[in-house]
Amino acid sequence: MSTTIDAPELVEPATEEAVRRTAIPDPGETPTGPRRSLRGVRMDDVYAVVGALAAAMAVATLIFGWIAPLTGPIGWVIVAFVLFVLFYALLVAVTADGREVLDRVMTVVLASAGMILLGALVFVVLFVITRGADALFHVNFFTQDMEFAGPLDGLDVGGVSHAIMGTLIQIGIALSITVPLGILTAVFLNEVGGSFARFVRTVTDAMTALPSIIAGLFVYSAIILLITGQRSGFAAAMAITVMMLPIVVRAADVVLRLVAGNLREASYALGASKFRTVWHVVLPTARSGLATAVILGTARGIGETSPVLLTSGVTAVMNLNPFEGPMISLPLQVFDFVRSPEPNMIARGFGAAAVLMLLVLALFAIARVIGGRGPGDLTPRQQRAVLRRSQNDALRMDRAARARAMSATPPQEDTP
Repeated sequence: MSTTIDAPELVEPATEEAVRRTAIPDPGETPTGPRRSLRGVRMDDVYAVVGALAAAMAVATLIFGWIAPLTGPIGWVIVAFVLFVLFYALLVAVTADGREVLDRVMTVVLASAGMILLGALVFVVLFVITRGADALFHVNFFTQDMEFAGPLDGLDVGGVSHAIMGTLIQIGIALSITVPLGILTAVFLNEVGGSFARFVRTVTDAMTALPSIIAGLFVYSAIILLITGQRSGFAAAMAITVMMLPIVVRAADVVLRLVAGNLREASYALGASKFRTVWHVVLPTARSGLATAVILGTARGIGETSPVLLTSGVTAVMNLNPFEGPMISLPLQVFDFVRSPEPNMIARGFGAAAVLMLLVLALFAIARVIGGRGPGDLTPRQQRAVLRRSQNDALRMDRAARARAMSATPPQEDTP
């Protein structure tokens, strides 16, 4: 019995062009569904939202007016929102499967949460500005202090200029200490590491939840009782620094962790030291995130009242020396104004709160302008400087090339 072994077939080797080419399968008779825009809004979604909202409002009104003994606008809003989500899920389920129903219902819930948050913020801002409008429309409110204004005086006398200057001085001192120290600490935690870095990170996380009154008591005991012997703007700035520092360190630490490691490796591969890598690669890459960290710390420190109450003192006159005498700030001035039962003093308090919000908004805008540019984005002045340096380099290389050409040309001898 013999066994025949077939010779293997010769396969033509694939050419390089055939290997590179990507084969696209033929769809054949497979139907192609309609394209859906991920950013647009379909009319079906609009009709479902409007119908569910109308049905929820009608049923909630029926429940509160006829069926159940319920009262109150807040309860009506809660019941109407729950009914709106249920009716919207039912309307979507008519033309969609379970996964799409879940997706669209969660989209509506998250969008509603964002609208509620935005509405609460707008309500707070409008309420404060409305209550303090009587004081804000007087120019003296921004140019005078309360030295010659009493509780029964009108709004045409007195102002909060001393509190504005006190807030700027205190937050300026706190930022001058917090920003370099906080960013350097975050750089140490990420670029150096080690057991001590883990200990520092743990302490920073614990200080993030530190009650503000504890920071005020610490500064009061360590600086006022032992060193200065009096309340001052510097002591208040130290208390604000204690509150701001863990926020800045924690936020900057998270931002620096997001810098890609291959950027550091590329810098080291080019021969840069660790210092130059951090200064020219890591920090510019995380600039916008570091600006956000500073914004978060400023928001925490500029609105503190209890540590400032213990450390700065209350005064009605302008004091620009942070090392001598009491120096009041806007949060403490608001607290002092609203304690009075007089309507004019309460209006001054809400006006001071509105000024504080505008001041915070201005500081946030400045920080965003400084650190809002992405890595590699240059300002117009920096772009002009780069162009000027490039032109100078081109001229220098051209002169060097002509000098080499002239030196390489042999001198010609004179013929008789």
